[in-house]
Amino acid sequence: MRAAVVVFPGSNRDGDVARALTRSGAEVVKVWHADTELPAGTDLAVVPGGFSYGDYLRCGAIAGRAAAMDAVRAHAARGGLVLGICNGFQILCESGLLPGVLMRNVQRRFICHRQFLRVEETGTRFASAYRKGQVIDVCVAHGEGNYFADSDTLARLEGEGRVAFRYCDAAGNLTEDANRNGSLNSIAGIYSEQRNVLGMMPHPENFVDDLVGGTDGRGLFDSLAA
Repeated sequence: MRAAVVVFPGSNRDGDVARALTRSGAEVVKVWHADTELPAGTDLAVVPGGFSYGDYLRCGAIAGRAAAMDAVRAHAARGGLVLGICNGFQILCESGLLPGVLMRNVQRRFICHRQFLRVEETGTRFASAYRKGQVIDVCVAHGEGNYFADSDTLARLEGEGRVAFRYCDAAGNLTEDANRNGSLNSIAGIYSEQRNVLGMMPHPENFVDDLVGGTDGRGLFDSLAA
């Protein structure tokens, strides 16, 4: 697999996600936000975490209109895979690749902690290494991760099985304490209609090595590279 990681001014997780992909056997190239095309042979476009353009206006609002995102949208329209993590999820929503919006956390403060997720769908290129209902331990670090969508959009996401992950406790229960940013239906990640685009707030790329305390994020990158 060849993966293109899009880098914006303010990105800070591009190196982490590149390392996670490389560990799973992918070839990784970096793409600058002003580039107008993805490298030839790109299978996966990744929009990493960070604070693109300083999070001015709204998180991801400026990045969603960058030249490189035109190339990412064209890649997705051709059926190419796209992954957005944290700020990348915000950018995917702002660019129109995913529905909904990420708002300020319900407690109005930045959160950074280990986080359990329940895997909701495994029949995709992103999650085949997991089991449906499996609880994985990764982490979150964001100030605007509160997922919101109108009732019709939320019903489609739920009815079409497009919720990828939900915030949960260690037993897989959906609790208020586990959903600390206040996301509707405890949503931590969603798929596009064709399931070739995934946006998620938690950071699987930071839990791929025992040296940092966990490897549950590895399944996502192994799934993509398989």
